Amino acid sequence: MAKAKKEVKTEKNIKSFEFFVTAEEFAKACDEAYKKNVGKISVQGFRKGKAPRAIIERYYGKEIFYEDAINIVLPGAYDKAIMEQNIEAVAQPEIDIKEFDAEKGVTFTAKVVVKPEFELGQYTGLEVKKPTVRTTEKEVDAEIERTRERNGRLVTVEDRASENGDTVNIDYEGSVDGVLFDGGSAKGFDLKLGSGQFIPGFEDQLVGHNVGEDVDVNVTFPEEYHAEDLKGKAALFKVKINAIKTLELPELDDEFAKDVSEFDTFADYKADVKKKLQESNKAKAKREFENKVLDVVCDNTTIDIPEEMIMTTVENNIRDMAMQLQYQGMSLEMYMQYTGMTIDSLREQMKPDAEKKTKMSLILEKIAKVENIEVTDKDVEKEIKDIAEKNNMEVDEVKKYINPADIKESKIVEKTIDFIVSNVAK
Repeated sequence: MAKAKKEVKTEKNIKSFEFFVTAEEFAKACDEAYKKNVGKISVQGFRKGKAPRAIIERYYGKEIFYEDAINIVLPGAYDKAIMEQNIEAVAQPEIDIKEFDAEKGVTFTAKVVVKPEFELGQYTGLEVKKPTVRTTEKEVDAEIERTRERNGRLVTVEDRASENGDTVNIDYEGSVDGVLFDGGSAKGFDLKLGSGQFIPGFEDQLVGHNVGEDVDVNVTFPEEYHAEDLKGKAALFKVKINAIKTLELPELDDEFAKDVSEFDTFADYKADVKKKLQESNKAKAKREFENKVLDVVCDNTTIDIPEEMIMTTVENNIRDMAMQLQYQGMSLEMYMQYTGMTIDSLREQMKPDAEKKTKMSLILEKIAKVENIEVTDKDVEKEIKDIAEKNNMEVDEVKKYINPADIKESKIVEKTIDFIVSNVAK
């Protein structure tokens, strides 16, 4: 069996140790390497792939299979060694061969970055002010107005000039110093005036014009504009107004309530909107309070976090971001091109949040251990069942997509946060 010989802590957050692979294990790995490669090896007097191992080793030397054999035996031996010594590695190790003897076995040296050791700061009895939860009539009216606008219809205007809030259909051509630039032209584009969709000043200059008019729009691109070659540049857009449309809104009455909800009266619909906003504001306040508490917990603890851990979090965040962009029909490469970023600048931008996220994760993990916070298999099964019900799926179907171990880890974090928040000074 592979055995770890000794452990030496060489520097902060790094452990170095040796582990050993027996001659018998190495011999088995050499046999696997032979079987893996025999089909590629030619030996005079034998058909390709048919030469016995002894003949191949006599012809090419016994060392022919050693490199592959080490690659075969090393992962399992390393995993066993760190498990025996209870080492929590957070990055790929640096491994070297210290002593090699096919007849006696192989000794490896490993140097690996591990989770940092640290003392928890205060995390109970914290004094954090709870936010006030209020839902005003203004918020309720604004929510209803948004629903009203979504259910409005655009009607063509022919008897007046364009106004702020109108949607104008336009053709436009943009140029800088008389030269058209990429992405600066379109035909039949619908633009809501006052939406801020175009660069500052563009929409304002289209207010007060009639259908059929040609308008010269002079603007200056912002210094922080995503296209490097247009930053701070003055541009001229030749715009033609093809049509003006205004949003016709439905009356706020019982018929409106019936159209947009399950209620028969506007009063009942408005009461439901208020109730849902109150629930939403309460949930939002709860999240804000939790975040404030966790920020205090984080500030109370000092951890020297290995760079490798932070960068692992960064890479995970980039992967998640790429998936979200993909759902929106955009690739990560397109996003970086649009924003003028590189993968390195994106990593640097994400690094502070990744460091905070990593630190919080380490703190919550340690608090869970200190306070013996646990999640049972029954808790996990209940969570999976809840997910299945919310998504109208069978439990077995959910299990195909969700790892119970991930659910357990997530629930432990949730219970730990609940513990911390419940112990805030009253």
